[in-house]
Amino acid sequence: MMPNIILMISVALVLPVYLEAIHGLYPFGHPELFYKKSNCKPIPTTLLLCHDIEYSEMRLPNLLGHETMKEVLQQASSWIPLVQKQCHPDTKKFLCSLFAPVCLDDLDEPIQPCRSLCERVEQSCAPVMSAFGYPWPDMLDCSRFPEDNDLCIPPASVDSFVPTTKEVPQVCDACKDKEENDNEIIENLCKNDFALKIKVKEISYINGDTKIIPETKSKTIYKLNGVTERDLKKTVLWLKDGLQCTCDEINDINAPYLVMGQKLDGNLVLTSVKRWQRGHREFKRISRSIRKLQC
Repeated sequence: MMPNIILMISVALVLPVYLEAIHGLYPFGHPELFYKKSNCKPIPTTLLLCHDIEYSEMRLPNLLGHETMKEVLQQASSWIPLVQKQCHPDTKKFLCSLFAPVCLDDLDEPIQPCRSLCERVEQSCAPVMSAFGYPWPDMLDCSRFPEDNDLCIPPASVDSFVPTTKEVPQVCDACKDKEENDNEIIENLCKNDFALKIKVKEISYINGDTKIIPETKSKTIYKLNGVTERDLKKTVLWLKDGLQCTCDEINDINAPYLVMGQKLDGNLVLTSVKRWQRGHREFKRISRSIRKLQC
């Protein structure tokens, strides 16, 4: 499996598993693969990437070679942060044409995205992915898709774009920028079970939650309460409902972060995420508060 992120591109972006997600893409130069027996399946409500798409049934296997709904759900969730970045109005349409291609009973050949649809999305979204260290994948090379015709999915016309009326995803509670005085910083530290300074190794999405794996060597422990060394041996941090909100705080996978949270049902759940900025006034205050911490 390729490293998990997309920093999501949250994108929150963070889409590292996107490479695995397109690994099985059918070679478009071999049309015989398109005639593999397929079934029309209702698009499940749990396929959040394609929620509220314009059609209700999808084709399996899909155009990425996924043959089970479980595989589709697992891989599609990694692309939600890119859609949330709103880098192009047709990002969802393009991705869903691959993950959940429209299924018509009387048409054997799958309906592909038009090349122009791919090119417009790539032009707008490739720079976003590149900013997080991820190139536009070779398997989504737009030359693989057909020139515009009556049997492919075209981009929306410019006139149909609604640029300012889209609902902007809310910021995750743990990622909201909060100004705190010294007493509030200490109070926040004391009410949490752990405080760590970390760098992020991987970010992925499971059942709507964001799963964060820190770099082991980068970890600095400031506070532990009810969290054991065993818990930290293979640290996994969770941002609850991370696919339903954005966390620009963790957009940079190379930056250090101060994270705090609580141990809930055996999981280390984040309540606060702050990008660590050496020399920044707020972090000087946090460092002082940690040194004199008495809960």
